[in-house]
Amino acid sequence: MDSASHDGDVATSLRQRLGANLRAERRRRQLTQEDLAERLGVTARYLGGIERAERNLTLDSVDALAQDLGIDALDLLANTPAEGPIQRP
Repeated sequence: MDSASHDGDVATSLRQRLGANLRAERRRRQLTQEDLAERLGVTARYLGGIERAERNLTLDSVDALAQDLGIDALDLLANTPAEGPIQRP
């Protein structure tokens, strides 16, 4: 696997992890996408894009999102139990 392809795989995996953790946090708080989006000042469509790993957020955006939720940004990027660690070739 070439470096560019590997970098893309890691970025995709991080987006998926962020989306899964955000969705889990939203559900833990028993919020709909619409409820959380309104609280965060974004659209439900944008929030859904994050949860589906379609959005590529900057680190500043991840940090702001975590602050808005009152959690540590690293919690949004942590390995989820179902996913496990990122596999490196």
